[in-house]
Amino acid sequence: MGQESLNKEEQLFLYLINTFKTSAWIALGKMKNPVTGKTEINMEQASYYIDLLEMLQSKARGNMSEYEEQILINSVSELKLEFIQNKTLKNLDKRSKQDADNESVEVK
Repeated sequence: MGQESLNKEEQLFLYLINTFKTSAWIALGKMKNPVTGKTEINMEQASYYIDLLEMLQSKARGNMSEYEEQILINSVSELKLEFIQNKTLKNLDKRSKQDADNESVEVK
């Protein structure tokens, strides 16, 4: 289904989803922030936008077309997966740094 066949309300709903999704991608460091021009990771902000999309999914359940529901489900799933991957990498980096610090202490 292309956007040309969607009514105005459906287009606005999808725009809202894409606004939160884009904000989450920016917070996850996958897109440049259009205001600062920088790529930065802010996991707290990313979590907030994912939570907003989940709330929207919960509140709109039963009031969405199948297409809208699938777009929302896919968006939340993609973002959660990326969030988990970012968090895992952050934890691995932290452990590697701690291991390196511990090795330098032991050498002394």
